[in-house]
Amino acid sequence: QVQLVESGGGLVQAGGSLRLSCVASGSMFSINSMGWYRQAPGKLRELVATISTRGDTSYAEIVKGRFTISRDNAKNTVFLQMNSLKPDDTAVYYCHADVTISRTYHYTDTRDYWGQGTQVTVSS
Repeated sequence: QVQLVESGGGLVQAGGSLRLSCVASGSMFSINSMGWYRQAPGKLRELVATISTRGDTSYAEIVKGRFTISRDNAKNTVFLQMNSLKPDDTAVYYCHADVTISRTYHYTDTRDYWGQGTQVTVSS
């Protein structure tokens, strides 16, 4: 069983910063892409940022230049540094990982995992 545990959410004033962390644990062959999504009240879950195993990143346009995703492969951890936060960034932030559970010559078992979410609230 693979678990993703997020931390670092909280309440911050507009213009402030927060750093989210997500640690993956459990029985895994490898972790492929990792990422952050968010869901605001009454809205669909949306992609914030993703990062590949080798460090290639992609961002939603709305956070480019303000958020930075990074990862520590040795610690199975992904981070999201959020700067210049705005009230519209208020949401529950979810960690995502694409994980290879096992791999044989004939078959690769890859699954998606999600964290439980961490609340980020930005006051105006």
